[in-house]
Amino acid sequence: MFAVTHPLRHTLLALFLGTAALAQAQEMVSIAGSTVNMREEPSLNSTVLWELQRGYPLQVTERRGEWLGVKDFEDDTGWVARSLTSDEPYHIVKSQTLNLRKGPGTEHQIVAELARGELLKTLEKRDDWVRVERYDGATGWVARRLVWGF
Repeated sequence: MFAVTHPLRHTLLALFLGTAALAQAQEMVSIAGSTVNMREEPSLNSTVLWELQRGYPLQVTERRGEWLGVKDFEDDTGWVARSLTSDEPYHIVKSQTLNLRKGPGTEHQIVAELARGELLKTLEKRDDWVRVERYDGATGWVARRLVWGF
């Protein structure tokens, strides 16, 4: 006896699996603790690669028990304890310099110049712009293509 399957069922399954894989690949977290170690392996006995500050955004690449395999905006990879992460959105400046503007567009006044690696709390997203807050409390808009995070 032969099983007959409908081609649409296979197409929908492939689409669902592809979408699930894409969603998982783009899962983002931020650091919740004041300073968190990013380690070489998912173990407290593993070598510390970096110390990350509160809010630092990371892309989740893998899960292993209570550990998350992550990468940052420079594609550095490592492991952080899941309990020390949050879903609070942050961005990090990936260009050498970046203008913080009063509104979402290049026609708006520049209120500050940001440097590569500067951490920004995400307040709002609008099209190609993100409204952010700096460490000093200053708020403004940045071009989304020049920052990395969520």
